[in-house]
Amino acid sequence: MSVDAIVHTEFPRGYTVLFGADGKVIMTPQSEEHSSTIRSMQIDSAAALGRHAKVTSDVYIDFPADENSAPDLAILRVDARRESKRYSFEDVLLISEVVFTSSARKDYDDCTAKYGRYGIPVYLVVDPYAREVVLHTEPTANGYSTAHTRAYGTGKLPIALADGRTFTLDLDELPVPDPDTDTR
Repeated sequence: MSVDAIVHTEFPRGYTVLFGADGKVIMTPQSEEHSSTIRSMQIDSAAALGRHAKVTSDVYIDFPADENSAPDLAILRVDARRESKRYSFEDVLLISEVVFTSSARKDYDDCTAKYGRYGIPVYLVVDPYAREVVLHTEPTANGYSTAHTRAYGTGKLPIALADGRTFTLDLDELPVPDPDTDTR
């Protein structure tokens, strides 16, 4: 598929569309909980860091060896600058992925190893289905040496960023799947 064809293609509503380095187009349905969770984290980031903080959502970030990622949420350094229309992994202070039915293994295992290997200071897994978040810190060559789990509904979770700022995630405000529509 050519770039021009991709730009002019109307993809179905409710899907996240990713373009792999090998030319594959990956379409993943996005649940209401997934979308609402990202929006909730964006609101919390604006409240904690200011509305003009460098926070991206589903935007490609350059990693070495063509391992680019478009995380659900990324908080960047204040002085981060785009190169070739993208930010570098070196600009990232926190990455968060929201677990979706088809992404659980990737979010919990693959991304934990990848983001740790590249030294992302904080990796946050937000799981609406388990109703918990897993906060990974202290990156290592194989992932992270520290992981703390907090349940939804347990108040505010302050997360220290490497630049001295604090991102506070309100665990009482994260949406949970409707039991009647839970398609896990």
